[in-house]
Amino acid sequence: MILTLMFREYCSLCHQMRDALQPLQAELGFGVEIVAIDDFPDLEEKYNELVPVLLHGDTEICHYFLDEPALRDYLQAASNK
Repeated sequence: MILTLMFREYCSLCHQMRDALQPLQAELGFGVEIVAIDDFPDLEEKYNELVPVLLHGDTEICHYFLDEPALRDYLQAASNK
């Protein structure tokens, strides 16, 4: 499974979420695609003040801070489908 992290280079919360995801990737077996929203006007408009936003497809898992319980619940539910 590949999750998407909507990201801004100058955003400290974005860096914190990216760093918090790294140990969980190895443990839970998912990948992360980082998308710099400032490179895409449509994404910048949609996610502007919400970054960082962690998504799977169009489903938002969390934003601002990593919600580890929500991520674990989402991954568990997705693996049971």
